Amino acid sequence: MISRIAFILALFFAFLNASALQEAIDNAEAGSIIKLSPGIYKGRLTITKPITIIGTAKGVIIDGEGKGSVIAVKSSYVTLKNLTITNSGSRHENLDCAISINDASQCEVSDCTITDCLFGIDMQMTNNSIIQNNYITSKDFDLGLRGDGLRLWYSNDNLIKGNRLVKSRDMVVWYSHGNIIEENYGEHCRYSLHFMYAGKNYVRNNSYKYNSVGIFFMYSKDTIATGNIVKSSLGATGMGIGLKDVSNFTIKDNTVIYNAQGLYIDRSPFEPETHNFIEGNKILYNAEALHFHSLSENNIIKDNTLLGNIEDIVNDSRGSKTDENDFEGNYWDSYAGFDRNNDNIGDTPHKVYQYADKLWLYNPEVKFFYGSPVISLLNFLAKLAPFSEPIFLLEDAKPRLREKG
Repeated sequence: MISRIAFILALFFAFLNASALQEAIDNAEAGSIIKLSPGIYKGRLTITKPITIIGTAKGVIIDGEGKGSVIAVKSSYVTLKNLTITNSGSRHENLDCAISINDASQCEVSDCTITDCLFGIDMQMTNNSIIQNNYITSKDFDLGLRGDGLRLWYSNDNLIKGNRLVKSRDMVVWYSHGNIIEENYGEHCRYSLHFMYAGKNYVRNNSYKYNSVGIFFMYSKDTIATGNIVKSSLGATGMGIGLKDVSNFTIKDNTVIYNAQGLYIDRSPFEPETHNFIEGNKILYNAEALHFHSLSENNIIKDNTLLGNIEDIVNDSRGSKTDENDFEGNYWDSYAGFDRNNDNIGDTPHKVYQYADKLWLYNPEVKFFYGSPVISLLNFLAKLAPFSEPIFLLEDAKPRLREKG
């Protein structure tokens, strides 16, 4: 007898056709629980009612047979747990994915493994849902031809926690607000986390390494990113955290290490009379610690540690106005002043100018020689006896002499 609370289906045979599972889903009452024993269930599934599907042990495999999306969720209150979803189609225009969730709320996908699927989890107009502790990887295509591991599109107030995205393309949060994105891991992707037209999101304690870009925020506002680790972004322009046309952001207590560009700031803050707060971050051993592009002023940059970077600050366009940002209380390992009263604040401001290195900055062909004895000598001579007016980049009135513990 079918219970309204739980419909328990025990399927013990491997290699069953998923049509039997689809039939069970269609016949189950709303609110039922379907428990699957290990086996391979071939074919695609569509869920149009509140229902829970749980794998009772590892090895419950839903195989899409290389056609379309494997599981299409078209209802609220759907839960998928402890499943392996594999072998979606390969059509980008159709967004072939492991799991698509459309126009829903209060759904959950947790403890699932997604392999050989073009896109991983695609959420469109899906709110107040949980995506947690999933492992997601794409098809074995070139990076730009893979699908996104996780996509939020017009999806608000979701919890995205503890997921691992490996060798997919991007994780994107577009037109989506109020989401908590925490304790996720991304490796060998393109954008491990990419925001566009999104606001009031909370990004904390994520770890990203060996991606082209760690975290990139575009055309967004009112977001907090804290406690994240972005490491070893790949390529000559590999980026840790990027801000483009964003306002009222807080970038705090993050570690950005071993990247070509640590923090990239482009026309941010964007809205007049707003600020971005870049505080307490560790920006370590990057080729460029802070890279400014286009008009970027009114950022409050304080209490950060800048250590071991080749360049502390780069201004690649004369209109970026780096000197009109508020720098205070940062630790610069390049500071050459003293602290005679031992208050951990330099006796003189830390001022940074751009000397002969503008040769490589404005001419990419010269950049090949950056760090060579010739350029190093040229920089030294330019600082000793400038043959042109150096560009003033910043002043930190209260530089710290010691790193924060």
